[in-house]
Amino acid sequence: MAGKNISMAVIRRLPKYYRYLGDLLDNDVQRISSKELSEIIGFTASQIRQDLNNFGGFGQQGYGYNIEALHTEIGKILGLDRPYNAILIGAGNLGQAIANYSGFRKAGFEIKGLFDANPKIIGLKIREFEILDSDKIEDFVKENKIDIGILCVPKNGAQELADRLVACGIKGLWNFAPMDLNVPEDIIVENVNLTESLFTLSYLMKEDE
Repeated sequence: MAGKNISMAVIRRLPKYYRYLGDLLDNDVQRISSKELSEIIGFTASQIRQDLNNFGGFGQQGYGYNIEALHTEIGKILGLDRPYNAILIGAGNLGQAIANYSGFRKAGFEIKGLFDANPKIIGLKIREFEILDSDKIEDFVKENKIDIGILCVPKNGAQELADRLVACGIKGLWNFAPMDLNVPEDIIVENVNLTESLFTLSYLMKEDE
């Protein structure tokens, strides 16, 4: 796979494969054909084979896919065979909901600290975490080897916080702020814009009328 350009469309389908294969494992299913997988996941069998062939292909003619092996390999492709340490900045309603979600820890993403600038909530606890003052971010990142910064802050503070995290050496930002961040090329940003997603839903509902 080294040096091969994989389209973002393929990459964004991989987590769905991983999730569905995990569900099959939970139900003790051991193997599956691309046709059977297509009926479950909603992609065509041809699309599934093409996607997986980007990474070498994992099926056998007449046998299909070994689900446990394929799930493991897709996990490796997604980088889920290593742990990640994260901090969450912005402990309002959205930030608290994310901090309370146990699925991240199960997948190997460990939230190590919560931060906010609001003195009214600094010192409160969310799960086992005490909400810390945002002024302490730099020291905390250095002491805890943080990989990912999760931004759940308003638009007007997001860029400054992103700059601070980048300066600390963080290479990945999961951005819930409603703006595009300006960061160096070697910084990975995944934007989650809830309003844009809702607008897309609105459009599709309108077109379906």
